[in-house]
Amino acid sequence: MNLIAARTTVSSKAYEHVGRRIQMMVSDPKVQKHQAVSIKRRDDEALDAWDRVLQELDETDGVTVERLGQDHVRIGWRSYLDC
Repeated sequence: MNLIAARTTVSSKAYEHVGRRIQMMVSDPKVQKHQAVSIKRRDDEALDAWDRVLQELDETDGVTVERLGQDHVRIGWRSYLDC
């Protein structure tokens, strides 16, 4: 495996890891009731993967990503957006 392929694999895995963690948090029934969740980036999560996931979420219709700090966001959808 060449260096570029190795970086892509690591980056892809980091992206998938961040995405799965956020998906699990958003899927929680209590979070679904409030339709918003605050999430902090963990120290073991790559910043580029974190930023990529948040950018894609922010580009999704009906979803808003509010930056609360460098590594802290609030993700909301539906009625949260109407508040």
